[in-house]
Amino acid sequence: MPKSARVFHTSPLSRLRRLASTSAFSLACFVLGITGILFGVISVSRPVRKCPDLEPRSVSVVWDHGGGTGGGGTMERRKVMAFVGIQTGFGSFGRRRSIRRTWLPSHRQGLLRLEEATGLAFRFVVGKTKDKSKMAALQLEVNEYDDFMLLDIEEEYSNLPHKTLAFFKAAFALYDSDFYVKADDDIYLRPDRLSLLLAKDRQNPQTYLGCMKKGPVFTDPKLKCFRMFSNEDVTIGAWMLAMNVNHEDVHSLCEPDCTPSSIAVWDIPKCSGLCNPEVKMLELHKREICSGDSATLNGG
Repeated sequence: MPKSARVFHTSPLSRLRRLASTSAFSLACFVLGITGILFGVISVSRPVRKCPDLEPRSVSVVWDHGGGTGGGGTMERRKVMAFVGIQTGFGSFGRRRSIRRTWLPSHRQGLLRLEEATGLAFRFVVGKTKDKSKMAALQLEVNEYDDFMLLDIEEEYSNLPHKTLAFFKAAFALYDSDFYVKADDDIYLRPDRLSLLLAKDRQNPQTYLGCMKKGPVFTDPKLKCFRMFSNEDVTIGAWMLAMNVNHEDVHSLCEPDCTPSSIAVWDIPKCSGLCNPEVKMLELHKREICSGDSATLNGG
């Protein structure tokens, strides 16, 4: 059983209002796909230190609608090279099960070994619902696997941009990371290759990695504020581009099939992820070109 989850209070940004662009924001990034796994990233070059402590993996995060300053307190932020939040929902138990059977360990020690081997910490990120039976089922899953970040925000499609913002704010408060990664629960990922990509030396201390689905995208430097788009991946991509960060267009983050260099695989352009992720992930994992030695790294 996991320890009692910590609660971090975070407040919404008050000045996210308007972003100017000319052109369509179709960021299909792996991590950033207008539909795939968005991999929004701001990097800060620092050496990675291993943290073998046994802090609880599941953490509850409270979204403070009152606009408070936040209450991370004196809690020490855990140091990793990257924190990866796998965005998920209440109807996605099958997807999480397939992920735990393939590219992500299903037990605590396996997660710690993966973190030490790659510098990547993983959690499933989910909001809340008024449906008590769904919340009870989620709590049972949390108790069994202890690999969640629980956000105190309604889990609804229309809320995804706000959920994404809450995730990044909470991730930053809890983890001292060089990269913060948003991923979806319907892709096949190679953590070892993602680690190698992020570990590369970069001259620009602020870098956003993703896979451009279509563009180009232009921003107006005269407009300094930001806004929420209906699509969370477009929203994050737009914020990053508006802040003039360095953007790396990495197509290995959105490959349609496994290759010797693919990092994330999804059924582009047919689907926004794998078309049938619960089955497809298991099929891909049986192929050596897809899984490689990831089973060993994952402690599977």
